[in-house]
Amino acid sequence: MIRLQIQSDSQESAFDLIRSAIAAEVRRLELGLQVTERHLRSFEERYRVSSEVFLRDLAAEDLVDGDQEYVVWAGEMSIRERIAAQLEAMQGIEYAA
Repeated sequence: MIRLQIQSDSQESAFDLIRSAIAAEVRRLELGLQVTERHLRSFEERYRVSSEVFLRDLAAEDLVDGDQEYVVWAGEMSIRERIAAQLEAMQGIEYAA
């Protein structure tokens, strides 16, 4: 959990500004996660396996476009993990005025 304490001469406006900026970042992360999930679903539907099975059992040679497609699919999984971790941290912020 992150605890954010805000101190300012005009505390109310600073608090609102920071809370608004964090809310905008949360929304941006949510949208990014949706895009990444769409990309992953596309691969999963094309190859009829989950992303987890792909990473565990498949090699670049198993994919139509070989290395490039493997790197893109694995990269999307990495991006999903990173966005999800950032989103969890941002959503866990506790404000103390």
